[in-house]
Amino acid sequence: MDRKKYGLFMATSIVIANMVGTGVFTSLGFQVLGTTTGFALLMLWIIGGVIAFCGAASYAELGAMMPRSGGEYHFLSRIFHPSVGFMSGWISFSIGFAAPIAAASMAFGGYLIGTFHLPAMTAGVNTQMLYAAAIITVLTSVHLGERSIGSAFQSFFTSAKVLAIFFLITAGLFHGNTSGLSFSISAAALQDMMTPAFAISLFFVTYSYSGWNAAAYIAGEIEQPQRNIPRSLLIGTGAVIIMYVLFNFVMLLAVPIHQLAGKIEIGYVYADVIFGTGMGTVMGGVISFLLISTISSMIVAGPRVSQSMGDDIPLFGILARKNNKDIPSRAIMAQSALSLLYVVTTTFEQMIILIGFALNLYTFLTVVGLFVERRRHPHAVRPFRVPGYPFVPGLFLVINVWILVYGIIYKPGESIAGIGISAVGLAIFYAERFFRTKAA
Repeated sequence: MDRKKYGLFMATSIVIANMVGTGVFTSLGFQVLGTTTGFALLMLWIIGGVIAFCGAASYAELGAMMPRSGGEYHFLSRIFHPSVGFMSGWISFSIGFAAPIAAASMAFGGYLIGTFHLPAMTAGVNTQMLYAAAIITVLTSVHLGERSIGSAFQSFFTSAKVLAIFFLITAGLFHGNTSGLSFSISAAALQDMMTPAFAISLFFVTYSYSGWNAAAYIAGEIEQPQRNIPRSLLIGTGAVIIMYVLFNFVMLLAVPIHQLAGKIEIGYVYADVIFGTGMGTVMGGVISFLLISTISSMIVAGPRVSQSMGDDIPLFGILARKNNKDIPSRAIMAQSALSLLYVVTTTFEQMIILIGFALNLYTFLTVVGLFVERRRHPHAVRPFRVPGYPFVPGLFLVINVWILVYGIIYKPGESIAGIGISAVGLAIFYAERFFRTKAA
C-alpha cells in the first residue's frame, strides 16, 4: 500500500463526510416553512438522492477515464475549454468549499451554544463565530501535517458519524409517530410538489447531498483510481441516501412541524423529543462533535482543486506549492482564510442558496460533458461505464435544469451572484493569458 495515496476506505470516507454534515442537521427547518405534507417532504430527500446517485455514476465514468485531482476543473478543462474549467475552479476556490466549511463551522458553533447553554455574546463578540473560527483553525493544522495522521483522523470521525446517525434513526423508529404527520400520497402532497417552495427546497436538499463527487477532487491521490474512484463515489453516495431518507423520516415522525419551522439546530430539537431534555443535550453535543468530520473532509478535498489550478496557471502557482509532507499547504491555508472571512460576513441561508446554484451549474455542465465525451470518443477505453446510459445522466440534467430555472426566477439575487462570480473568474482567466502572452 502506497502511504502517499488514499485507499478505498479513506476515499469513501471523504465522500460520506463531505455529504453528511450541515445540511442534514439544519435544512429541514427551512423546508417545512413552505412544504408541510409528509409525503412531499420525504420526496424532497428521495429526489435529492436520485440526483446525487445519477451524478455520482456520471462522475465515476469521467473520473476513471481522467484520474487527476481537481474535479470539475479538470473535467471541464479537458472536455470543453480551459476557460470553462477555470470558471468552475474559481467557483470551487472562492465559494464552493470555503463557504460550506464556514456554514458547517457556524452550525458547529450553534450546536455547542445550544447544547451547553453558552452565552451568545462574550465581550461584545459573537461566540458562534469564535467557535467556528477555532474549529477551522484546528482542523487546518491537522491536515497540514502527516497524511497518515489526517487520514486516520478523518476515517475515525466519519465512522463515528455513521454509527451515531444510525443510532438516532433506530431510536426514532422505536419512538414512533408522535408528530401526527401523514406520509400518504394525497392531493395536498402532490400540490405541495408543484409549488415554487418545493423547488427552492431542493436547493437545501442538493446542498445537503453535495459532496457526492468528493472523490473526484482527490482522484490523483487515490490508489488504483480506475477501480477505486467509481467504488468510493457509488458506495459513499448510496450509503448517504439511505441514511438521509431514514433520518428525515424519523425526524418528521417524531417532531411536529411547528417545532422544526425556521430552526437551524433541528438535530438538537429531534434528540430533545426522543430522549428528553437531559439526553437531548448530550446528543446535541454529539452532533456538534460529528460536524468535525464534515469540516475536516472539505479541508482535505477543496484545496486539491486550487492546487491543480496552480499547476496549470502561473498566476495561481503559489497554490500548487507543497510542504515537506507532500501536502498542498498554501492551497489549504488560502481556503481556510476564505472560510474565516465567510464566517464573519455571511448568513447561513445566503450561503446555502448561493452555493447550491453555483455548484449545480457546474455539475450540470460536467454531466453534459459525459455526453460530449461519449460522442467525441465513442471507442475510448472506459474502466467504468454509467449503467443505464443515457437515461441516468439524462435524468440528472433534467432535474438540475428545473432547479436552476426556479433558482433564477425565485432567488435571483443569489443566482445572479453565482453567475457574477463565474464571470469574474472568466475575466481573470483571459487577463492572465493576455499579460502572460504579452510578457513572453
